[in-house]
Amino acid sequence: MTDDIATVPGEIPAPQTLIDIVFPGDSNHHGTLFGGAGLASMDRIAFIVATRHGRVPFVTASCDRIDFRAPALIGQIVRFTGRPVRVGRRSMEVEVEMIAEDVTGSRVLCSRGTFTMVAQPCARKEQWVLPPLGRAVRAPEDDAVLRMVDIVFPDQANSFGAMFGGDALAQMTKAAFVVATRRSHRTTVLASCTGMDFRHRITIGSIIESVARIVDTGRSSATIEVELWSEELLTGTRQRTVTGTFVMVAVDADNCPVPAFTG
Repeated sequence: MTDDIATVPGEIPAPQTLIDIVFPGDSNHHGTLFGGAGLASMDRIAFIVATRHGRVPFVTASCDRIDFRAPALIGQIVRFTGRPVRVGRRSMEVEVEMIAEDVTGSRVLCSRGTFTMVAQPCARKEQWVLPPLGRAVRAPEDDAVLRMVDIVFPDQANSFGAMFGGDALAQMTKAAFVVATRRSHRTTVLASCTGMDFRHRITIGSIIESVARIVDTGRSSATIEVELWSEELLTGTRQRTVTGTFVMVAVDADNCPVPAFTG
C-alpha cells in the first residue's frame, strides 16, 4: 500500500464500522452498556459515513426509530455499522446498527436507528448539493482483515493539538484484541507490542482507521500487524501514520495461557 490514497466523494463504500469494547466505565448499574454511550457511538459512525460521502462539515439534525432490542454486556465487543440510505440536496440519512459479540462469536442485534445528517458547506452556494448515492457498492473486505474507524476528539489530543500517542496505541491494541478474540474464541491479553513507527501527527477532527491482520500463530498466541491510518475530513487524503506488531495470548479464567490458535 502507498502512504497516500485519495478518497473519491460520492462513492458508496462497504458499510463502515466502529468497534468498541464494553468496559465498566461505560456501563450502567445493571452491568450493561449505558444507552447514552451506545447512542454517542451510533452518532459517531453516522457522522463518519456522512462526511466520507459529502466531504463537507456535517451536524446531526435528528435520530429516530431508535430501537433497543438487547443489552450489550461488560466485556463484549460492540460493533456499530453505518451505511447511507438516502441523500437529499443538503441532508442525508444514515442507517446504523449496534451488534454485541461475545468471545464465542455469538452475535445479537442490540439497536438500530436512522440518523439525519445536515451538511454545512463552508462556501454557501445556491446551487450546491450533496453528491448522489453511487450505483455500485464496493465488494466487502476479506474477513481475515479487520477495519474499524473512529474520529479524534479534543479529549484525545496532547498539548500540541495532535492525537495523544497513548490513545493511538489503545486504538491499535483494541483492533489486535478483536482480531485475536475472533480467531481464538477465547479471552486474549496483550503480551507485547514492537516496531511502533509514528510517521505523521494526527490532528483533532481526523478520521482514523485501524487495519489489523494476523501474520503468525502459535499454540496460545497470535502475532498481529496493525496499521493506523489518518484521514482528513474534507479532502479524504489518507496517510499511514503508525504501524506496529502486537502479540496477543489466549488465557483461561485463571489468566493462564491456553491452546487456542492453529500454529
